[in-house]
Amino acid sequence: MSKFEEIETFVRVVEAGSVTGAATQLRIAKSAVSRRLKELETRLGVQLMTRTTRQLTLTDAGNALYQRSVTLLADWAETESVASDLQTALAGAIRVAVPLSFGVAHLGPAVLDFMNIHPLVDFDVDFSDRKIDLISEGMDLAIRIGDLPDSSLIARKIASISTVAAASPAYLAEHGTPKTPDDLRELKELRYGYRPSATWLYKAPDDTEGQIGMTPRLRATNGEFLRDAAVAGKGILIEPRFIIYENLRDGSLVELLPDYTWPKLSAYAVYPPTRHLSTRVRAFVDFLVERYKGIPYWETGCDK
Repeated sequence: MSKFEEIETFVRVVEAGSVTGAATQLRIAKSAVSRRLKELETRLGVQLMTRTTRQLTLTDAGNALYQRSVTLLADWAETESVASDLQTALAGAIRVAVPLSFGVAHLGPAVLDFMNIHPLVDFDVDFSDRKIDLISEGMDLAIRIGDLPDSSLIARKIASISTVAAASPAYLAEHGTPKTPDDLRELKELRYGYRPSATWLYKAPDDTEGQIGMTPRLRATNGEFLRDAAVAGKGILIEPRFIIYENLRDGSLVELLPDYTWPKLSAYAVYPPTRHLSTRVRAFVDFLVERYKGIPYWETGCDK
């Protein structure tokens, strides 16, 4: 057993919060993880952590070793990257978590194009709207949309996203076309289930700000399902433009109150400061920034 493997295993256990999590990340048996930890403690002659069935707690010696080990592993990864950079081809795996709707419709094609350019790069993509703990789940990076309240993450903006209020022509023919945001209060909302707020902020053409709340007729955690419900005439939809831009173009949905501004969003590539960004991951982030630079195609209504 090498000292490097012992240290790497120790760091993985700390960051995953459990032997089981570390074993999953390292793709080895839990018994192998436990053995590496025991051998490390025996070699150093100190107890690094206390472990119970519910939690893992670092000792003072363990915390000191962890802080130094993170730096050492990052330095080692950087050293390997320098050597790898001497080769023209990128290689290795990228584990990335992406939101479901944006990921399938827009990042999925980008991943495939990147793989065509770099055939030795493999991807492990988690399509999900749940908020993933990058460290405990062993992700290289995540794509997140909206505000980033977790200041511990390093973020790089890759795209701008506007929000649109829309409804089907049939729904508007039956209920009338809203002239102001207040008119929306009398209509039924198709609400995204992960939204933290039940109200919508807006800015009027004269730059005054306000907010409204609507009664949801349908709540769901998938944007495409809500889009289809809007097309079927079930209510008012307020969603990111990247989900409905094709429907706005073909007329199956009509943009409401176009002179009003709804919350603007951004898509970010995020990763923990303790996670070294490998050359292949950095190249992928650069690729996304270049792909969506300027005004993204969904904002102009153009094809991909």
